[in-house]
Amino acid sequence: MSNPLPGSPFLAYRDAQLHLEQVRLQDLAQQHGTPLFVYSKAAMLAALAAYQRAFQGRRARIHYAMKANSSLGVLQVFAQAGCGFDIVSLGELQRVLAAGGEASKVIFSGVGKSRAEMQQALQAGIACFNVESEPELDVLSSVAVSCGLVAPVSIRVNPNVDPKTHPYISTGLKGNKFGIAHDRTLQAYQHAASLPGLNVVGIDCHIGSQITTSEPYMDALDRVLDLVEHIEAAGIPIHHLDFGGGLGINYNGDTPPAADALWAQLLARLDARGFGDRQIMIEPGRSLVGNAGVCLTEVQFIKPGEQKNFCIVDAAMNDLPRPAMYEAFHQIVPLHTQAGDSVVYDVVGPVCESGDWLGRDRALQVQAGDLLAVLSAGAYCMSMSSNYNTRGRAAEVLVDGASTHVIRQRETVQDQMRGEHLVK
Repeated sequence: MSNPLPGSPFLAYRDAQLHLEQVRLQDLAQQHGTPLFVYSKAAMLAALAAYQRAFQGRRARIHYAMKANSSLGVLQVFAQAGCGFDIVSLGELQRVLAAGGEASKVIFSGVGKSRAEMQQALQAGIACFNVESEPELDVLSSVAVSCGLVAPVSIRVNPNVDPKTHPYISTGLKGNKFGIAHDRTLQAYQHAASLPGLNVVGIDCHIGSQITTSEPYMDALDRVLDLVEHIEAAGIPIHHLDFGGGLGINYNGDTPPAADALWAQLLARLDARGFGDRQIMIEPGRSLVGNAGVCLTEVQFIKPGEQKNFCIVDAAMNDLPRPAMYEAFHQIVPLHTQAGDSVVYDVVGPVCESGDWLGRDRALQVQAGDLLAVLSAGAYCMSMSSNYNTRGRAAEVLVDGASTHVIRQRETVQDQMRGEHLVK
């Protein structure tokens, strides 16, 4: 393909038409309507391959952090590629199993697991619980004993490392709700080892999301290894090291390290400190799917204003919540390029909120009826979408070379109202 766009080598203009792999995106928009999410299987597998290269010859397992995109067709791609999964709810476990994933390759993270979730995950035979507080240790042990089982646990450590990302997606600082404080870690491990329903198997650390430099990872790794040395000196063996995920993607000229380059640095440090033979677990999410997806949308109206020009499209904050939540940047490009002068617009949706915008101050040559693509939409878009304003969630299509597969039908109003009842 010619003229590849930033973010994915599988997205490019050919004869002035935007293609994902071998498929012209305008054809998909016309066939399935808009808004429409479209994902590249090749892009997902290429992103995964970078991690696989890094871990070649190592005892390591990649668990896809499915909160980034939990659509069954996406999960199926990673299950068939041999991945495990990082979940944060019972519903996510059920999705993993429905997509062909194995419970024995599942890690259960999250700060608020319920007793029912713990019980069903135990009975399913998951690989490990990433425990995030000392009270959770007690509850999980109690649940396991009541089931006649033993829960494999890894304690999530909060290393107080600044990932230099948006505060809403920073998870490793003292003020964050996640993990057990660095200075309480040894006591927490000693308590876990004393409980009858728990088997301590590892240590876990995840400092945030959309991280674009290697330094926070190196700092966190050293802090975790220091803790492992103290924990093992106290007689508690640590069998696996879980370093979470969080590697960023290119949204707007971002330059995160490549996954294999990052892990070359981290593995070299592990080797230097004598931990190179340990089982390694990681939980990438955004970096596997973010640049693999686009959201197609149709221009409804062009609205000139005194201070702003507005390009009103049919995708909205319920479809793409990241701009409204984080003031996040997504590139927005036409599906068909043409010569002419551009006008600067705010690209906004039809939802009745001033925060319903997809892009500010974008130079576009558009008119009503034109089709646009919002790029880097594979992560935290569909999985965070809602029915606000009684808007149905978009359809999803997976592209595999020249083939396309509908992996989610467009949601109808009847779908939304199923389960609701008028008062009799």
